[in-house]
Formats: sequence, structure tokens, C-alpha cells
Amino acid sequence: MSYFLVLSKCHGDSVLSQYQRLRDDQRMCDIVLETRGVQFPAHRSLLACASDYFWALLKDHTRESRDTLQGPLTLSLPALTPTGLERLLDFVYSSWLCLSPSTLEETLEAARYLQVSGAVDLCARYIADNLAPESCCFFANVAARYGLSGALKAAEAYIARHMRELLGGGDGDGERAGLMELNLGSLRECLGAEDVPGVRESELLGLALDWLDRNRLPALQSNLLLSHVRFGLVAPRELTRLTAERPALRTPFIGGLVDKALQYHAQGPLQPLLQSAHTRIRAAAGGDGHTLLVGGGPEADRPQRLVQSFDPETRKFRTLATQLPGRLQHHCVCVLGGFLFVLGGEEVETDGESEKTAVMTVSGRAWRYDPRFRRWDEAEPMIQRRARFACCVLDGVIYAVGGRAEPGEPPLSTAERYNLRAGCWRKSAGLPHAVHGQACAVLGRRVYISGGIHGEAVESSKDVLCLDVSEGRAWEKRAAMSVARFGHQMAAVGGRIYAFLGMYEQFCDIERYDPELDQWTRLRPLLNDRFCYGLSATPDGRVLLFGGRKWHDGQEVVMSNVMEYDTESDTWRELCRMPGPLCGTQCVQLPILDTPET
Repeated sequence: MSYFLVLSKCHGDSVLSQYQRLRDDQRMCDIVLETRGVQFPAHRSLLACASDYFWALLKDHTRESRDTLQGPLTLSLPALTPTGLERLLDFVYSSWLCLSPSTLEETLEAARYLQVSGAVDLCARYIADNLAPESCCFFANVAARYGLSGALKAAEAYIARHMRELLGGGDGDGERAGLMELNLGSLRECLGAEDVPGVRESELLGLALDWLDRNRLPALQSNLLLSHVRFGLVAPRELTRLTAERPALRTPFIGGLVDKALQYHAQGPLQPLLQSAHTRIRAAAGGDGHTLLVGGGPEADRPQRLVQSFDPETRKFRTLATQLPGRLQHHCVCVLGGFLFVLGGEEVETDGESEKTAVMTVSGRAWRYDPRFRRWDEAEPMIQRRARFACCVLDGVIYAVGGRAEPGEPPLSTAERYNLRAGCWRKSAGLPHAVHGQACAVLGRRVYISGGIHGEAVESSKDVLCLDVSEGRAWEKRAAMSVARFGHQMAAVGGRIYAFLGMYEQFCDIERYDPELDQWTRLRPLLNDRFCYGLSATPDGRVLLFGGRKWHDGQEVVMSNVMEYDTESDTWRELCRMPGPLCGTQCVQLPILDTPET
């Protein structure tokens, strides 16, 4: 004997619809809910099924269940408002919940009191889905008051991301009054958030101090709130002024943090070595920050002083207000302690009128850029002038290797290192041969360089050299690349080194080096040649190539796109277009203060 099990999708809705009809006609109602003089006839069976409160109240052994024999039970609920109770009963009888900011709290109070979990979940979803500048602070307070953790987290993240707009930094007047009403826990979370774009730290400090003026707190809670401000990101003059004006900054605990920040500001060249939670720039989670494109230009040998930032999430470029101290090409860039260092290169000076005549001078100057205050400072110059050289950072030390001191002169076999604590450049282990145009990468505690042109040779090299700085040894040879390269770039990703395209190559192969096997493996080539590009490796294993030049019909063409190489899948794709053609740029990953540039 066979049988079929069939589901009716409309049965449940039909039963609720019939209950609603009985309620409208006030038929078979065996309970009356009363609050503040307003009565709501209802059905015990449905209430018990929808509400844990009524389920416990109307069990067989309770007094309320026995009162059924004497007629409809009247139950007083003075803690609820008529509006809140009515909205909740409508949900119980129809599965539809009518919500608005003006009735949210009354409805949520009824849902929580009567333990209707489905309605509570809908209120939480309503908060998370309807966040806006004018309502986000109110919603955060409601979510905090009723323990809606998911909605509270969403509201706090929204407030942090839109803090600039709320403070009046956008086109409107802001919602600062809403921030003044924000609950302590949410304000503390927002001040501790990483993703607070477009807001200077001094504005966050001012918000916290104004909030404390309006909401008097014990010293312990006030200290806890202010401890989330990053005092090292506030200019020393402003920090000193605020400390003199605001008593909350003069408590022993916060005063100590302020003193540490002022000491940090006074350290000058040592600042990259003194980074802490109070000096680190806020950056959105999931990455080390923006990719900075330093220098380059739309034409070969005509570099510009521009610095651009690229956000890989939004794929948007932005030209920063800061500019390079000079027009540089074949320079090197690196990051140490959240500071950008620009080293050497050829300083290009052009005729001010026609810009057709260019004079190139190799530089040994070193510049340090502080993204916290958009300030350039000249650091100690290198021992030797260098262009087309390689640089890297390892254990807080900057290494500069090889290169050329003057165009047309023999390359260099020297290397030097910059120790910030000592404040000077010192000679490092020299190379076994002179080289320029080589690439560099750091893996573990080893520095690798590859390719380039050796000495007086005219052809590119395949050679790879390695320096183990922990053992203080000399440079040692490693397995050679399969392709001779010059003017190429390398990137260390996932414990491997990837070598990319260079100049004068007849093909477009890339390859990967495994240090454990001391072996190179060829990977998927790029379809077209490319050189003088910028390169940046992202934390999630992608490598980005910015602009560059290629050969087309016997001429060099400057590119204006961004190519992405995925090291996991060994695939290439065009990620996006750049604002314009660009070649000769150098790239680093560096968090910046994401504030509007002027």
C-alpha cells in the first residue's frame, strides 16, 4: 500500500486569516488584554502558540487557565502601551509587523515583555536595514537598550563609517545633536573603530570631550572613553591647548597618555620606531591600507610630483594634496613604521616654458613622509647617489642596493643600510658584482635581488642573489631565473617570490621562486609586454600592476589600466582603468588619513 505526503503552502496563512476574522468579529475570544483603559479581545490558543509569556501563563495548572470556565479572562498589562500591544497582536494574527521610528520602542517593548521572539527579530532587522544619518544614533540607543546585539553592531559600524557626515563634514549640517545623545557604549565602540573615514583625530577628541561635558561621568568611565582616542594623531599644539582647557584630559591616566603623545611628537626621526595603538592611523579592516602611487607621469622621462592613492575595494583613485619634493624617476620607495620613505632616483629638471629640455641628476637624498600630518621631512642622505637601484625594509632597517651614481657611468656594487636609531647610513655587505636595474624582495629574514645588468655588460642577467641578514653573511647565489630581466619587479606573496615583466624582454612570462626547493617555476604569462609599471601586492594574495609602457607598432605607448594577477589561481585580468596614462610610478601599501584633500 502506497501513500503520498503532500504539503500545503497556504494552510498556515489560511488558519491565521481565519483567526484574524474571528478577532475582527470578536467571536470565540476567550481572553481580553487590557492596558491603560484600552481592551483587546484575543484567543488564548493563538497567544500561547506565539508567545512564550502566554504559554507559561496559560498552562493547565495555572490560575489563569482555570478561569476559563468563568468566561473570558481579562489580563492587565500596564507595562505596555496600547500602540505597542496593538502592533504586536497584529503581528501574532497576520505575521506582518508595522514599524516606524516613532512606534519602534513601544512595539519592541511589547515584543520583549510578551516574549514574541519573531517580532523581536523583525525589529532588529528593521534597525539594521534602515540606518541613516538622521536615525542611526537613535537606533543604536534602542538596540543597546533592548540588547539587540546584531543590530547594535550594525548601527555602531554605520556611525563610525559616516562619522564625518554626522559631525557636519559633508554637504549638510550634520547630526551632532544625535551624537550627543548616543549611549556611552556605542560612542566608545565608535571611537575605537578602525573604519572612520574622513575624520581627523582631533575631531573625534572634540566629540568625546563635548559628550563628556554634557554627560557627566565618574573619572573611571571618562578615562575609559578617552583612552580610545589616538592622541598621537592629534597635533601637539592642539593637544597642549585642549589639555589646558579640558579637565578630563588632566586626570592621571589620560594625562599620562597625553604626555606620551607629546613625547612621541618630540622624537622626530625616531617616530617610525615608536609606533603604538595611539599613533597608528585608523584603517579599514581587511587590509594594510591604500596603495600609494608615488611619482611617475604620462610621458617617459617627464615625471611629475603627484602622489595618488588607490583603494582596491572601491577601485577608485584619488590624487593627494601632498606632492613629492621633486620630480623623480628610477627612485625607490618603502614603508617603515607607518612612514613613507622616498630614496634617490634621478631628479628631472625641465625648461619652465617648453619643458622639452630635461636635465637629469642622480640624487642621494632621502625623504620621509608622515601621512598623519601630511608633512615631508628630509632624512639623512644616502652615502652614495643611486638610481635604478633596489631597496627594502627588514627588521626596522632600510637597505639600498646597487644602482648607478650617474647615467652612463658604471653601476655600483655597494650596498648600505639606514638604521633610524643611529640616524645614519652605514655600509652593508657589498655585492659580488656591480649591477643596476635589478629587482628586490624580502622573504623571512633574507633579501633577494634578481636580474639587472651587471657591470659593463649590455645584456640582462638571470642571476639571483640572497643575503641572510641574521647571519651576517655575504651575498650568495641562488637558482637563476629562466628569463633574463632588467627593470622588472618582484613581490613576495605566501612564502614565495614572484618575478614580473621588465624592459627589453622578448616574451611576457612571469615565474615563481620556491626558497625551500631553490627552484623557479614559470606561470601564466601576461598577453602583452609591459615595463616601467608600478607594482603592489595586496594582503589577500593578489598582485596589481599600475600603468607602465609597452611597445606598439615600433613605438612606446603609456598604459592607463590596472592589471591584477591572482597568485592562487594563476590568472590575469584587467581590474580597472586609471584616471590617465601613467608610467614610472613606485608603489607601497600604506594606511593614510582618508580625509578630503584640499
